[in-house]
Parts: sequence; C-alpha cells; structure tokens
Amino acid sequence: MKIGLDIMGGDYAPKAIVLGAIAAHQSLNAGEHLVLIGDTEQIKPILIEEGFNPDHFEYVHTDEVIGMGEHPTKAIVQKPKSSISVGFNLLKEGKIDSFASAGNSGAMLVGAVFSVKTIPGIIRPCLCTILPKIKGGTGLLLDVGANADCKPDILLQFGALGSLYAENLLQIDNPKVALMNIGEEDEKGNMLSMATFPLMKDTNLFNFVGNVEGRDLFNDKADVIVCDGFTGNVMLKLAESFYVMTVKKGMKDEFFDRFNYEQYGGSPVLGVNAPVVIGHGISSPLAVKNMVLQSREMITTGLVDKIKTAFK
Repeated sequence: MKIGLDIMGGDYAPKAIVLGAIAAHQSLNAGEHLVLIGDTEQIKPILIEEGFNPDHFEYVHTDEVIGMGEHPTKAIVQKPKSSISVGFNLLKEGKIDSFASAGNSGAMLVGAVFSVKTIPGIIRPCLCTILPKIKGGTGLLLDVGANADCKPDILLQFGALGSLYAENLLQIDNPKVALMNIGEEDEKGNMLSMATFPLMKDTNLFNFVGNVEGRDLFNDKADVIVCDGFTGNVMLKLAESFYVMTVKKGMKDEFFDRFNYEQYGGSPVLGVNAPVVIGHGISSPLAVKNMVLQSREMITTGLVDKIKTAFK
C-alpha cells in the first residue's frame, strides 16, 4: 500500500506536513508506505532536524506549488508540475493508492474529477465530515462544500454515499440516513427538500428515517445527515467554532473537545475512482497524521469498490 501525501499543501507546509508524516509512520503497519510529494530540498532538512531516517519514506520531487488563493481549474492546467497535479497523475497511473493534501481544496476537487474521474452512475462527488455525538460515537454530514447548489437526485445519491461510508469506515450497522430540514414533518422545507423527501422515502438504497432539524445534528436521531454543500459548509464551520470558543474561554469539556478538527484528519471526496482526502488549510501535524490514517482506512476497507458496486 502506498499513501500519497502532498507536502507543499497547507498554511504551515512543509514543516507541519512532514512532522505529521513522521507521526503517521509510527502507526503504519508493515507494507504500508508513505509517498511524500513535493520539494525534496525542503523535506529532507526537516527529517534530519527531527532525527528521522529519510529512508522510511518514498519521494516524488516537484518544483511548483498551487497557492491557496489560486483559481482551481486554471492552476491545475497551468501548473502540471505542482505537487497536487503530480499527486493526481500518480494516483491515476496506480503508482499510489490514495492521495491527500491540505492545500487548495478547489484544486483537489478539480484534480480528482479530471484525473481519476467520477465513478460511473454518480452525478457529482461530494465532501463529508465526521460529527461527534453527545452520547458517544460519531455520525456523518454531507455535502460540506463541494456542491453549493443541488438537485433532488443528487441529494439522494449523497444519502447512498454517506450510508456506505458510515457502514464501512464508522462501523455502523444499517446506518440511519436523514435529510436536513427546517422541520420534521414530511411536507416541510424549501423546494429542494420537499422534492428530495419522497425520493428518499421510496428508496431501497439506504435506511431513510425522515427529516431532522439543526438541533438534531449531534444526537442519535440519524447516523448520516444529508444536505446541500452550502448548508453543510455553514454547519461545519459553526461546529468547528465551538471548540475554538471553549479554548478561548478556558473551558475544558470532553464533548466540545471532540469538535477539534485535528482528531478527524480531513474530508474524503466520495464518488471518485480512488481514495482522495482534503485536509484543513491550517492542518497541524496531528491533523496530518489522522489524514494519512483516514486514507489508509479508505484503502483497506475497499470503500471505492463498494461504491462502484452499489452504483452499477
């Protein structure tokens, strides 16, 4: 197994990414290897400084970087030697089994769709994030930013993708899938949610349990919550702020500590033909480590193949 990691992506690259790679290496099993993609002239001095044997990693040198503020599509086309572009070429050619980056998220989405392509049958790939539950355990929220505008059939597919992820990576048996809405009643919501509800109610693709409201995000009414990417991104950023506020207030709370994004690594891109994970731009070494381990789980569970089978 070869896990590709973009060393140049993120606000604190390359040092934070390299330190995260070192931490991840300690948790990998025999036969599981990290491939560091980026400027090797910047990588190896950090390894030496940390007293880490550079031979533990494989390296692919690149001399271009896609900045966080660059236009995703233009950057992918105009910077073919960037760490993100090279990483996706390696993934497309089967030279790595997954690819993760804390760099330009738009470029990561574009790169995934342009290189390894969308799985046949899937209308649009999406991003998901882990939700901590107040009684313990975790759930899933999707989409959280890839698709600001959606149609009912797209949300239906998000439900299927989320159910497969929850079952295989979160180990939830027959996960409960719900639609985010402004009320629990069947007829509630805007045009999108009212058109989506009957599709989900009639499907046999997943275990649909109806509408949920924003107050249900962290309880046990659903294991997978589906919404458009605009709504999901707003909820995600709000949830992340809970942890930041408790830290600033000097509060120590076990539940709110679980809102720390570092614990979860990144957001998987669901619906493309290979495991791809997008990390937070401010990813710390701990977040990078967990992003690598998340990539490994996507590979070992065979999630992509299971999605392909479900959408045949």
